[in-house]
Amino acid sequence: MVVLQNILWLLVLIGVMILIHELGHFWAARYFNVRVEVFSFGFGPRLFGFRRGDTDYRFSAILFGGYVKMMGEQPGDEDSDDPNGFLAKPRWQRLIIAFAGPFMNILLSVALLTGLFMNQFQTVAELDQRPVIAHVNKDSAADKAGLREGDRIIEIDGQKNPTWEDVTLKEIASAYRGMRVAVDRDGSRVETTVTPVLDEEVGVGSAGWSGRGHIQIERFTSSESPAEKAGVKVGDILLAASGQPIHSSFKLQEIISKSEGKPVELRVERPGKQETVVVQPVMGNIDGKNRWLIGVAFQQKLDLVTTKLPFPEALSESVKQNMKGASLIFQFLRGILERRMSAKQLSGPIGMTTIAGNAARRGPAAFVEVMSMVSLNLAIFNLLPIPILDGGVILLLLVEMLIRRDLSLPVKEAVIKVGFVFLMVVTVFALYNDITKILPPG
Repeated sequence: MVVLQNILWLLVLIGVMILIHELGHFWAARYFNVRVEVFSFGFGPRLFGFRRGDTDYRFSAILFGGYVKMMGEQPGDEDSDDPNGFLAKPRWQRLIIAFAGPFMNILLSVALLTGLFMNQFQTVAELDQRPVIAHVNKDSAADKAGLREGDRIIEIDGQKNPTWEDVTLKEIASAYRGMRVAVDRDGSRVETTVTPVLDEEVGVGSAGWSGRGHIQIERFTSSESPAEKAGVKVGDILLAASGQPIHSSFKLQEIISKSEGKPVELRVERPGKQETVVVQPVMGNIDGKNRWLIGVAFQQKLDLVTTKLPFPEALSESVKQNMKGASLIFQFLRGILERRMSAKQLSGPIGMTTIAGNAARRGPAAFVEVMSMVSLNLAIFNLLPIPILDGGVILLLLVEMLIRRDLSLPVKEAVIKVGFVFLMVVTVFALYNDITKILPPG
């Protein structure tokens, strides 16, 4: 049942993306009097649809995609010389038509977040935004750089007074690349260089530090959970373990590991009161490693402030968030090209199905955020200078505008073939990533 729900929500998600993207091409083509022969939702054989004017509006068998077919679009088409054909139009008009699809996805991303922020804008409480290091993993990049628990990051790579979001964005995009970090330690400024390593599991940079937050019990991991037997309840906030304050899930894991099986005293907060419980850890296997466990899954939560923004502020914040997102995407792509980051984060249809379903179950706001993110990703991906994508078309047009003549037909055909092969390789790789995430380890 969950799988069917995920598929349904994925179709809703990509349906909106495809419709908006192709409408951009369609409207631009019609504006320049290019005859559009087909507006298809999906690829492959035609299932059903209707014809209006010169255009066949159709649903096709393979729903993961869509296209607009313009008359005289490909070199060698019999209608390529028709004045209403795509190739008969000036290059600047063809460039606008090619750019219109990604542009509409960018507009959609901005519009979605603007509407969301006008109804629900969540920010982290000022105290939680301060990037105070709650825990440093032993032998991690942060540990080797001399950072300590309690240090407050006041500057990172030239950015002063960053939030944890700013720090995290820098961290994940900086695998094997040094970050200049300045911290406030007991009133003194300490400067160092942190070089995140690649987290093989998720494929991004990791410095081995974590920020302050409330550690809340999300669920028990077994029917024989030691924590549940001791009186811990779902929803409890962990305040301390073995007398040490807990602001990070890593800190809690470290304390349990160092207990070597001895009872651990937990101080928890629940509505209206605080209580102390004593938990007896048990030995268990996680990811093929034996370790001491208390049988809980927890999440690190921050205090959120929810407000509504007026339209100008919502629009400004939406543009700001989309610019951050675009910057992160380009840094990720750059990291892959420089072999500092892994492409394991690339998701195919299976991964996107899970993402869409999980977002929908979290509520409308989460689904809108995912839709905005996917729309921005689609726009940037389509603008990459890869043959067969919009960015490849734009690149070829810019080359022709520069040399003031058309490229030869064999060259264009070869470029299209290379682009098709590249897309097939990327698709297969993304599917491989999806499958490996589903299959059990080992």
